[in-house]
Amino acid sequence: MTTHDVPSFAVHIPDAELEVEPLDPSQIVSGTPEVTGKVLWESADGKQLRGIWQITPGVVTDTEANELFVVVSGRATVAVEGGDTLEIGPGDACVLREGDRTTWTVHETLRKAYHISL
Repeated sequence: MTTHDVPSFAVHIPDAELEVEPLDPSQIVSGTPEVTGKVLWESADGKQLRGIWQITPGVVTDTEANELFVVVSGRATVAVEGGDTLEIGPGDACVLREGDRTTWTVHETLRKAYHISL
């Protein structure tokens, strides 16, 4: 979806309807986490994305993109391989570097607004 020509807009993040995003089973460490999301804006070249993402409780692994996000609701512990362990919750801003290998332990369904650079 390319939305670079969408006019300025506002979205109430807590109530936004999200779409199922299949989670690769190899990423699931424990539990039955489910991921939903919605891209709100994408640059014409597809290298910048802004959107909303949500994950239910469980433990998953990921390799990150260059991302800035703000947690709207929920709580998680994000362990960065070879780096810090981040405790994140509502109102927290987080920056993940491209290539960071992470383990997300989601304690309460977490919803975030993000900007990703690919």
